[in-house]
Amino acid sequence: MKLTELITEKELKEMALNEYRRRIVLYRLIDEKMKKKYGMSFEEFEKKNIVKEKGFSWDVEKDAMEWEHALESLRTLTEKLRKIEKIDD
Repeated sequence: MKLTELITEKELKEMALNEYRRRIVLYRLIDEKMKKKYGMSFEEFEKKNIVKEKGFSWDVEKDAMEWEHALESLRTLTEKLRKIEKIDD
């Protein structure tokens, strides 16, 4: 049995959209948390080389990686969401 025999394409589309929207909210929250923590955008954070300024501490390195991942994921998921929303049911 195939998954498409149990779930319609419309249901699959809606599930994907909901999951992408949920992840987008999560990544936006991470971005906002980091902006608040460091008092700047990620672009400023990188430009000012805050990781180096803070002595390459693990906490700052970890934040930088998490923040960058969140922003890249936001871009990717936003693009996928836009494309899926255009698909006719």
